[in-house]
Amino acid sequence: MPSKKLGLLIGAEEEDWPSALEAMYRRHDPVATVNGEPLHVQVERVRVHPFNLRADTSYDAVVDRLGHWQLNPREWLKKAALYNGVYLLNNPFTFQSMEKHSAYVAMMRLGLHVPKTWLIPLKTYPERPGYQETASRYYDWFDLPGLVGHEFAYPLYMKPFDGGGWRGVSRIDNEWELMRAYDASGQTMMHLQAALEGFDVFVRALGIGPQIRPMHYDPSQPLHMRYIIDQDFLSPEKQQEIIRITKVINAFFRWEINSCEAILKDGLMQPIDYANACPDMHLFSLNVNFPWAVKSLLAWTSFCLATDRQMRLDMNTHDYFAIADDAERSYDEKLIAYEALADAYFETARFEEFRAQQLGWLDEAMWEFVQTPEFDAILQGIVRAKFPPHEHEQFFAHYRGIMRYWVEQNAKG
Repeated sequence: MPSKKLGLLIGAEEEDWPSALEAMYRRHDPVATVNGEPLHVQVERVRVHPFNLRADTSYDAVVDRLGHWQLNPREWLKKAALYNGVYLLNNPFTFQSMEKHSAYVAMMRLGLHVPKTWLIPLKTYPERPGYQETASRYYDWFDLPGLVGHEFAYPLYMKPFDGGGWRGVSRIDNEWELMRAYDASGQTMMHLQAALEGFDVFVRALGIGPQIRPMHYDPSQPLHMRYIIDQDFLSPEKQQEIIRITKVINAFFRWEINSCEAILKDGLMQPIDYANACPDMHLFSLNVNFPWAVKSLLAWTSFCLATDRQMRLDMNTHDYFAIADDAERSYDEKLIAYEALADAYFETARFEEFRAQQLGWLDEAMWEFVQTPEFDAILQGIVRAKFPPHEHEQFFAHYRGIMRYWVEQNAKG
């Protein structure tokens, strides 16, 4: 098998997981054997520049962490998928058209326990010809405090309909805060969503291909303290449920790297945020979960390259909706049926066989890599990037201690 080329389309703030992934591919070349031939993977960071729409490309697959935020790379990704057949992680088409609003609606249709959510019109209309006149003629006046009083209870949340990394999210405790947040929203269209107070567990699950990692999460803490080191925070049944939910969401929308935030309250697993084009992948925050993310990304990208996995530009929503509309099935039965569709999309059985047969070295290799000076340099780099100089030594020790704990927990025997 000839060499394959994996592109990393990343922002300036991302250095830790790309460096770790590059190192793991470099340290284990070839990464696998396919049909008796070695699979060599060249990893390269993608540059952004003008491009001919008919131009060839040397990339076989691209991990995208930038296209959701910047137009030029997004349009190159679309061209690469449509014209060149490049496999993309993630899908720029569905992430652009199926923002958080569409994601809420679709998963409500599937019967997931998404909290009550309303969309409200813009506070300030754009200064474009015809917009004001159309709004005056056809937009109904509404009483926002009255709507909240009738449909919600305080507290609730106001947040942008299309998401954006906690951008513009406000917790609303009274009418004054409601109107202040709405006034401040300007030309950003907003959702109102019921708050889930007194919950049992807040979980964030990271999905990379069919691999799902549920993590105990506390959004009230500083970013570097939000992931709680706790493996037994969910019952086996609820852990399986959040794994299924995350996998189904990702397969439904053709998202290969995504996270799902959900709240467990009164026995219901309620997804609240699950359209994340650039989910958290950083050592700075993931701490003991970071090696899992790197291993899983290497495993999934290797599988996609080794099998010449083809980009799916279409969606099979009707298959999911047919299950959703089956009144004879329970919630659990529907979720199991949805997961079967998701596993078919991800080729989960084939992937698991590939990982077992071709990547049996991966766990031990990651365990060894975490103990190298090269990994420690990555750790020091992220500390220097995220903390002021007078805190560097403190957090060098902090993260080294966390990774020593991970090494001890994952030592064989």
